[in-house]
Amino acid sequence: MAKPKEYPEELWGIEDPRITWVPELQQYAIAYTSFARGGPGVSLALTKDFKSFERYGVIMQPEDKDAALLPRRIGALWALIHRPMTTLGTHMWVSYSPNLTHWGGHKVILEARRGGWWDANKIGLCSPPIETAKGWLMIYHGVRQTASGSIYRLGLALFDLEKPEVCLQRGSSWIFGPEAPYERGGDVKDVVFPCGQTIGADGDTIHLYYGAGDTSIAMATGSIRRLLSWLDSNLSSTERHTF
Repeated sequence: MAKPKEYPEELWGIEDPRITWVPELQQYAIAYTSFARGGPGVSLALTKDFKSFERYGVIMQPEDKDAALLPRRIGALWALIHRPMTTLGTHMWVSYSPNLTHWGGHKVILEARRGGWWDANKIGLCSPPIETAKGWLMIYHGVRQTASGSIYRLGLALFDLEKPEVCLQRGSSWIFGPEAPYERGGDVKDVVFPCGQTIGADGDTIHLYYGAGDTSIAMATGSIRRLLSWLDSNLSSTERHTF
């Protein structure tokens, strides 16, 4: 177990790891939120066996979270999806690095919408992006504030394979929300929040593991092919601002 004196950025704990198998490195990359006095930041670690870890420390300073590494380089650069909280809002960004340590080329890739949308308050990546023939399929969470509190639901967006900052498609509505009693109640009610998935041997079946009500872990099963088909039929405008 990590000791606070060795890893001061984890003084108050860690959460929400997104695990990506990286064939080039023959290792798993774990992007996770590390908490300390400065707030939540994005940290990165590599492992081959989940027993020993090579920690890179904080790679995105607070306040930042909801991060995952793409499984391959984009050109010569690694790409990280993350969600900083700035004066511009709580949007999804991509950043690039030649060595997993020094990051730059920061770009907004998807904005939280305004008004009465299901994802109008803030958004963030859920499980690691899925590479498909049509693009990077991203499941993201959106948060809407209501009179009785926040509701966390899931939506879909598709990004260009070689230019992940380019959003090709965005769903017009949410696809998965809290309905079961263990999702509507719990320590924090009305929350479904995935951080990982597995893909079946058929290359299509997806097993999505998610937190329910911040109290339990649940699994939902779906089809990548059907998710892409749903996107084709439920498109929203992909217009976004340049910061």
